[in-house]
Amino acid sequence: MVDQDDGFSVNSASEPDDYDSPWKDAVEHYFSAFMAFYFPDAFLEIDWSKGYTILDQELMAVVRDAELGKRFVDKLIRVLLQSGDEKWIYIHIEIQGTKQAEFAKRMFVYNYRLFDRYDRPIASMAVLADAQPDWKPASYGFEVLGCKHFLEFPVVKLTDYHNQLDKLLVADNIFAVVTAAHILTQRTRKNDEERYKAKSLLMKLLYQRNWDKQKVIDLFYVIDWMMRLPEELEQQLWYEIEAIEESRKMHYVTSVEKIGIAKGRQEGKQEGLQEGLQEGLQEGEAKMLSILLTHRFGALPVAIVDKLARSSEEQLKNWLISAISASSLDAVFNDDMTH
Repeated sequence: MVDQDDGFSVNSASEPDDYDSPWKDAVEHYFSAFMAFYFPDAFLEIDWSKGYTILDQELMAVVRDAELGKRFVDKLIRVLLQSGDEKWIYIHIEIQGTKQAEFAKRMFVYNYRLFDRYDRPIASMAVLADAQPDWKPASYGFEVLGCKHFLEFPVVKLTDYHNQLDKLLVADNIFAVVTAAHILTQRTRKNDEERYKAKSLLMKLLYQRNWDKQKVIDLFYVIDWMMRLPEELEQQLWYEIEAIEESRKMHYVTSVEKIGIAKGRQEGKQEGLQEGLQEGLQEGEAKMLSILLTHRFGALPVAIVDKLARSSEEQLKNWLISAISASSLDAVFNDDMTH
């Protein structure tokens, strides 16, 4: 069983502006917030004190032979209701990334297959994250020889939020921020400078909320993953974030977490290429450590630069930990200080 609003981790995504992983993790670990934001009426009927259970493997077993099409996320969650019914019900969530002719039929098929498996009510709900405002399927069924079989399901369309961006930016729900990031990612797809400004705005707004540190870091991951930037603009953004944290005395995103975000992005770009991934991670860690050391202690000697380039991933991690609190460059590479 998953507690409400736990933190979530970054997984890989294969292409720029591929939202699958941040959406999947956000829905799974902030499911109550997801329901409160997108489906508030259903949210009020669920007994959140009893928790909820994610059933991804069960969903895969039921629908693995179906034509899935392009989508961001499908989730099956088991919950209890406020009505006092002690039996579980099942919520099937689809987050669809592109317009698809067979989408409503897929919702219909998944619903009756899940009902057949569990013999319990299945609530199917959809979030449409495509860019086609007029596409909003909400039902599917047929009538033949006096027999009627229909499914109507609640639908949320993210394009409907485009004129509410200002409200999203000040709302307290994590999915208001995720939705704003989604909208701004779409708007800035071919303009790096505008995306930089939008991403900087979102990052800065996180520090104005009274959210706990883990939630802020989680949103850093989501925003960073959605809104890819060229490396030089990413580095410029991180300098801005460091300045904000220093001025506010809010050291949320540490250098270690910053490296983790960068490494997660690198993993996503190289999924399935194990040897290349390992080399890429080590090179990326060496580069980020070099940036951190230069930022703290000034220009690095050639011998240190060479040392970083030749070192293992484990050594780089140890030096990174030391670099955060070391008083001098020599102290970073003191063997007695490695972990």
